[in-house]
Amino acid sequence: MDTLIIEGGRPLRGTVTISGAKNAALPILMASILLDEPVIYTNVPDLRDIHTTLRLLDILGCPAQFRAGRVRVEPGALRTEAPYDLVKTMRASVLCLGPLLARMGEARVSMPGGCAIGARPVDLHLSALERMGAVFNLDEGYIHGRCARLKGARIQFDFPTVGGTENLLMAASLAEGDTVLENAAREPEVVDLANFLIRCGARIEGHGSSEIRIHGVPGLHGCEYAIMPDRIEAGTFLAAAGITDGELTLVNCPGSDMEAVLDKLKAAGLSIAPTADGRGLTARRAAGGLRGVDVSTRPHPGFPTDMQAQIMALLCVAQGSGIVEENIFENRFMHVQELVRMGADIRLSGSTAVVRGVPGLTGAPVMASDLRASASLVLAGLAARGVTTVQRIYHLDRGYEHMEVKLRAVGAAIRRAAARD
Repeated sequence: MDTLIIEGGRPLRGTVTISGAKNAALPILMASILLDEPVIYTNVPDLRDIHTTLRLLDILGCPAQFRAGRVRVEPGALRTEAPYDLVKTMRASVLCLGPLLARMGEARVSMPGGCAIGARPVDLHLSALERMGAVFNLDEGYIHGRCARLKGARIQFDFPTVGGTENLLMAASLAEGDTVLENAAREPEVVDLANFLIRCGARIEGHGSSEIRIHGVPGLHGCEYAIMPDRIEAGTFLAAAGITDGELTLVNCPGSDMEAVLDKLKAAGLSIAPTADGRGLTARRAAGGLRGVDVSTRPHPGFPTDMQAQIMALLCVAQGSGIVEENIFENRFMHVQELVRMGADIRLSGSTAVVRGVPGLTGAPVMASDLRASASLVLAGLAARGVTTVQRIYHLDRGYEHMEVKLRAVGAAIRRAAARD
């Protein structure tokens, strides 16, 4: 099991190219199941979760080839079972449920796994698909669904679930009649999925708003489609510029999708400006230095839960105090104790963390518990005095493309080592 070894205290300076968005690529790749022609995707990040998804597509009968950020998926004889060995490692595997039901009338999908950041039940997916005519039962740890042909329905989510919106968006594209999704997720990744489906011939309106309307069509064709840039990776590198007192220019950066993150980073003492071509951002500390801010995670367009751990690391070395409230997942503060090991002053009370800034952090051995916690510990290690060793970085590899390579290119002293080292 690999670790990252970081010698902190070096300001980062240079240019970072932001990769394609994992959270957009996964559902879009799953949508390949809906197509009856080959499809080509570009700007696909080289990540553990991407390769897991491609293996799953192979098993389901959609052979996929990955080469230098480009993926080609061929239509084939579809199979309907997503096995435990793959699904247990990645929660997004459940996104094959809607497409398989729409295309095959049957799906047998293992209960999903992924990061241990709290309960993320799939009951909203299932109850919505039941409204469209699917029937489910739980069979030896598998969700087994059947239907004749899915039929359009008016579906109101109890809360704006990203995965549920994506699953229903795909299923409704081939359903009979019209589907209306109310209280739908508005995340940019949902919009990217809808744009892809439209490119393939789907009839969708309202994506990006809380009400999405889908008119089912008989079939979808192939196309070539570029995955959107990763706004969470971009936010992480902006925080890296601030926490190390450096200056980074981000290329291929989706600034228009990051308003809540940019507002909080600026309030925390970062100076962030668009590049001359308008396609990137440059970030550094403002003259007054870092300062505490309050953060409350919300569905888009609010502050994303996927940036909570990273901004907490930044607040650890800011002047004053900040309050971080987590409203999406009930178990997403597991990075707190690891940050405290490095000298952070953080007090937890339920879903709220009070962060009091300290003059500096000290390197220590720490253990990552999930994807975004991994990123926060890397950020803390970059700023800390001495050496930080981040263990269990397979979490990091699920969502950040060659992070240590990108960091080394802008001046970080960071290397990957096998556990036996």
